[in-house]
Order: sequence, then structure tokens, then C-alpha cells
Amino acid sequence: MTIDRARLAALHAAELETFARTHPRSRERFERARGSLVGGVPMTWMAKWVGGHPVYAASARGVRIVDVDGNEYVDFALGDTGAMAGHSPAPTIAAIERRTRQDGGITLMLPTDDAAWVGEELARRFGLPLWSFALTATDANRWALRLCRAITGRPYVLVFSHCYHGSVDETLVTVDASGAARMREGNVGPAVDPATTTRVCEFNDLAAVERLLADEQVACVLTEPALTNIGIVLPEDGFLAGLREACDRTGTLLICDETHTISAGPGGCTRAWDLRPDLVTIGKAIAGGVPIGAYGVSAEVAARIEALEDADLVDVGGVGGTLAGNPLSLAAARATLGEVLTDAAFEQMIELCDAFAAGVREVVASRGVPWSIVQLGARAELAFAPEPPRSGGASAALHDTELEDFLHLFMLNRGVLITPFHNMALMSPATTRADVERHTEVFAEALDALVSPNASAMSS
Repeated sequence: MTIDRARLAALHAAELETFARTHPRSRERFERARGSLVGGVPMTWMAKWVGGHPVYAASARGVRIVDVDGNEYVDFALGDTGAMAGHSPAPTIAAIERRTRQDGGITLMLPTDDAAWVGEELARRFGLPLWSFALTATDANRWALRLCRAITGRPYVLVFSHCYHGSVDETLVTVDASGAARMREGNVGPAVDPATTTRVCEFNDLAAVERLLADEQVACVLTEPALTNIGIVLPEDGFLAGLREACDRTGTLLICDETHTISAGPGGCTRAWDLRPDLVTIGKAIAGGVPIGAYGVSAEVAARIEALEDADLVDVGGVGGTLAGNPLSLAAARATLGEVLTDAAFEQMIELCDAFAAGVREVVASRGVPWSIVQLGARAELAFAPEPPRSGGASAALHDTELEDFLHLFMLNRGVLITPFHNMALMSPATTRADVERHTEVFAEALDALVSPNASAMSS
């Protein structure tokens, strides 16, 4: 299907008018915030929302958000995984209240019982016995890279083109047309060009992995088991097994970043696909929205860390942070893992995502639109191609700003939120079948507006 760009522009203009008419208070707050906040938002990525300014939230509970103009939304963005447990899940809120009102002590330089419980639960889920905590997955990844370099004595790390591991400098690198590493476009003020320390190739290119590891100068491979932040790119048959074998053969450590791929199940892809990483990093979802990150290590890696004679792991050696492992984060994580994001909850979430993906497939097939949807457990991603992409570069090539902005705004104006960075939807324990059906209905309306000259862009 060829998109009529003039028609798309007209539809988008109509949606912008609707947005402006129905969000005046959000606009007022945004204009005020521009006087004190960089970009007019608390964090610059919040400016990514379509419509010209972000929607200001008044309340959020479960998967329902109400904005300051009284508009209500079903939320499939869920804080880009940070609110995967749903907004303000009751057990997490109760744990936060106990910690702040009864037990006291939000930040201490002392451990609490919750820390060991969370470590044991993460070990049960992911199979790695020993864990340490951060405040974000970015920090967990950054510290994991440092530890891998320290215990191997090797200078390089390997990542996959268009990967996402937070704002870790060394991962903001892609491959160019010739296959050479280059700094990712838009990277802000890196201390050095990431290509200085990082080797990179396309996901699913096992031959390239083997070539880049062959000289045994790479400390570790850092990867998601499936790429997620460039659109979902699933591993091809044999790729992850071949990656593990290549790492074993060359003495390279393997880190699985499960921050987004925990959507595959309670133990992420590591458990669902029986992977054998040396380290696992995670963050976002496991504390119900309270900031947290964590990394787990195998017994062998732990022994190699303990054997480091000159590494300062308790003061200023570059691994750790004053607020990391704080009692509040760990109390929230214990409640979230123990009572919200349970094994049973994941079964329900994945069933709902099955229905979500089936609804999208039926809509695109019945309208003759050559798009596809990729699913990873409780997460699904729309791709503007008949077949899902097999690499980060191929997925990036499908990006269509005009089309994405229209689809996102069309759905937002009808009370459905999907992740603003890409076309991702995530299920939570609070998501219902009716929520999924509402998305299917609105998505169908959007496609009808695109492909039918007689469709109304203002239907709701």
C-alpha cells in the first residue's frame, strides 16, 4: 500500500485541531513550564509526545490515566515498561506506605531484609545466584560493563546496531553501510567516540559476531535477547545459542539486558528460552514504578570479582551510588515481584497480548495493509512492512515519522496511549479484554481513515 501523503497530512492536521481543542489546560501548563524546565518538560524525552506539547496527567490508576482537562486514556505505554505492573498497584503502594510512615528510613547506608528477599526472588526467576542494586538499568549496564572489563582485562565491548541499554555512552553506536562502527546519530557530547571502545554488528548476524570476537579482545557482549527499542526484532533460530557458543569459545562474557524483555515472562527471555548469560541486567518494572535497577552474576563471575585485588568496590571505584539499594526501592520491589508481577499475572498478560496482536493482524489483513505485528510475551510492536525486520538497521529503515505521528495522535484523541518512541503496546495485570478491544476498534478507525477516501478523520 502506498500512503497518500497529502491525505495523511490533511488527516494529521484535523487531529492536531482536535488535540488543541480538547487539551487547553495541558497547553497552559506546558507554556508555564517552559519558563523553568529545559524543553518545557521534567525530562527532555517527554517532549516526544505528539500534538505539540505533552498531556499533563492528573491521576493514574491501573491502566487508566486522567489528564488535567478531564480526558481519560487506557495506557498501553505504561511508562515504557516502568509501569508494567500498572499505575500504583495496591501491594506496592502499601509497601511504600509502610516504609515511609511506619518503618521509616527511605535512604540508609544499611541493608534491610527486603534486599535479600528481592535477590533471592531474582535468582529464582533468572537463574543467577548473586545480585546487586542500582537506581536505573542504565547504571546496572554501566557497572556491569566495568566489572566485565576488570575481570577479563580486555578493552572492548560488543553491542548490536540500534540496540538500547539506556544512556550508556558505549552503546550509542551503529554500523554504517560498509559495516564499520560509527557513533549513533544525535548522541549528545560523548567523552570519546563510542567506536573507540565498542565493536558493533547487526543483530542476528552470527558470522559478524564470531569475526569481532575472534581476537579475544572483547570483554563482554551486551545484548537484549530480542531488540525492543527500535521495534521488536526477534532472534532467529540458533542465533542466541550461537552467540553463547562464540562467547564460550573466546572467553567473552555475555550480559543479557532484560529490562524490556521481561515481557517474555516472570524471568524474561532468560527463563522462557533457557538462556545461560553470565550476567543479567534489569530495571524499571520490578519495583512498580519506583526507580530501581539490578544486575545478577553467575557464581563464576562473582568469584572473579572477589578475586580482584586492586578494584575499589566499596568507595569511589566507579561501581555504586549513594541511593542505590535504598530501602524504599527494595520494599517496592519485594511487593511488586511477590504480589503483582507474579507467574500467574504474566500468564494473563501474555494471553491479552495474544488477543491484542490477533486484533491488529485482522485489521491490517481486512484492509489490505501490508504491515505486521511482532510479539514478545506481553509486548507487541507494529512494523510498517509485511514481514517483521530481522535486524536493528532493517527496523530503523521502516521508521516513518509522519505516519507514526498520525497514528499516535489519532489514538490519543480517542483515549488510547501507545509508547511515543515507537509503535509498542504493553499489557499489565490491570489491562482488560475490553481495553484490548478498544485499541483494536480505534486502530481500525485509523486505518479506515487512511485507506478509505470517504472515511471521516473525526470519527470517535
